[in-house]
Amino acid sequence: MVALTVTLLLASCGSTKDIVYFQGVDDLDLSPSKGLYDARIFPKDMLMINVSTTDPEASKPFNINYQHNMSNNVNTQMYGYLVDNDGNINFPMIGMLHVEGLTTRECESLILDRIKQYMARTETPIVTVRLSSYHITLIGETGSRIVPVSTEKMNIIEALASGGDLTMTGRRDNILLIREDNTGQKSIHRLDISDANILNSPYYYLQQNDILYIEPNKTKINRQAIGNASIWVSALGMVSSIAAVVISLVK
Repeated sequence: MVALTVTLLLASCGSTKDIVYFQGVDDLDLSPSKGLYDARIFPKDMLMINVSTTDPEASKPFNINYQHNMSNNVNTQMYGYLVDNDGNINFPMIGMLHVEGLTTRECESLILDRIKQYMARTETPIVTVRLSSYHITLIGETGSRIVPVSTEKMNIIEALASGGDLTMTGRRDNILLIREDNTGQKSIHRLDISDANILNSPYYYLQQNDILYIEPNKTKINRQAIGNASIWVSALGMVSSIAAVVISLVK
């Protein structure tokens, strides 16, 4: 009876509607999705910052734990700065810089503007800023993993693909996104990647520290329930057999 129930459940699941991505994409207006995405710096982000000059001595005061690359006479070492809860970093020579809400390009321009006064006119410093702590967390029906993002840009499809895609028992129509903003306020969003409108969603691109949870569908839940019921039925059958043996021995 249990095997028959499982077979019927498996046969009823797996409809195209539940599995196929981007349904209706051929008729979708993608104009709302136009625009390039830039990650913004949040408190508790780790920034890797490097100031390079042709004369290493000129950039030395702006690079903590300075290391000189002897091969090309240019400083190429990157250094980490943790953004505090007020959105600031303490940068050498300059002091506190407010970087929250900036893109890495904007942060580079800010630092470059502040250090020019310390440089000789013959020097043209290069400032490089990278978000080294950018990552996304995946849990549920795609495997559990933390996905580092080196490009400071990842959409929901790329995130799921990096986890090996959803399993057949993962819900495509109700993906849970947990997001925390720059004030620490958490928000919950439900995403449906079976609908092509996900391409126009404001949550199509993920932010650093986003969490994606893929729920199991009814088939897996029912299968698990049937499996648990089978265990109990087997256990009860064994208990009944033992009880019958005991009773027969007592008689």
